[in-house]
Amino acid sequence: TPQRAVEVGTTSCNAAISACEKGSSWEMSLQLLSEMVHSRMDTGAIAFNAGISAFRTAGEWEKALLLFHTMMRCQVESNTITFSALISACETAGEWEEALQLLNMMTR
Repeated sequence: TPQRAVEVGTTSCNAAISACEKGSSWEMSLQLLSEMVHSRMDTGAIAFNAGISAFRTAGEWEKALLLFHTMMRCQVESNTITFSALISACETAGEWEEALQLLNMMTR
């Protein structure tokens, strides 16, 4: 049977990034998110939150913070899920000062 091309959309990419997080593959999660941004897809909080969660799961708290700053530069609005994942990543790494800064940022 002939192969059919399927348009890859935001929902599919968000699901794939989330699956990478659950499979502890932050590298693939970051690659997918990067491809979304470069192809000018509607990269919203769901995609960034899934990427941040992938870094949290991998214990990569600094990369989670860098992705958060990228999210802000892309003018994507953060939410409670964003901050929860970031604070959890910092907490797991023993970075309580960073966690407190994020909590303060969240309440502004």
